[in-house]
Amino acid sequence: MDSSPNDCNAIASFYGVSGKNLQHQYKDFLSDFKIWDQKLHAKQWLIFPENIGKRLSIDETSLSNGELYTILTNKAGKGKKGTIVAMIAGTKAETVIAIIERIPLKQRNLVTEITLDMAGNMGLIAKKSFPNATRVIDRFHVQKLATEALQEIRIKYRWQAIDQENQAIEKAKKNKKRFEPEVLT
Repeated sequence: MDSSPNDCNAIASFYGVSGKNLQHQYKDFLSDFKIWDQKLHAKQWLIFPENIGKRLSIDETSLSNGELYTILTNKAGKGKKGTIVAMIAGTKAETVIAIIERIPLKQRNLVTEITLDMAGNMGLIAKKSFPNATRVIDRFHVQKLATEALQEIRIKYRWQAIDQENQAIEKAKKNKKRFEPEVLT
């Protein structure tokens, strides 16, 4: 059944049925929750090997209370159903690698590209888990690096211009002349 418990509660209240009772029925009988193969470890990790594709992304995110999770996604899924390949509590490379290695190597070897940020642990995870994949730094981080480098250069030259102007002011004072700053159009 494709209905979620919230949908069921809305339907139940519309028809005057106890939402709590319907939720119990959904969880215990209508859904596959009791026989879900990932139920025992779902708080630590989830993997969906069937969602793996040729182009993946890996990143860390904080879902609640500052808890970090590593998320591996299939780019072909475009954020829809079938996008998540793995979700793992924490970002420690050894832990994440051990979980991803539960996906058969044959499937992992089909990955040709993995997009990641510049964090060392993400690079190690990508390298060890997907040995045939080209690692690509995501656009956001490349743009951020370029912007920071440009800002450093801009600041350096601005300080040089200020120093030159201060020297010209001092020279004008020594020669008892009025300083005339260069005004650009």
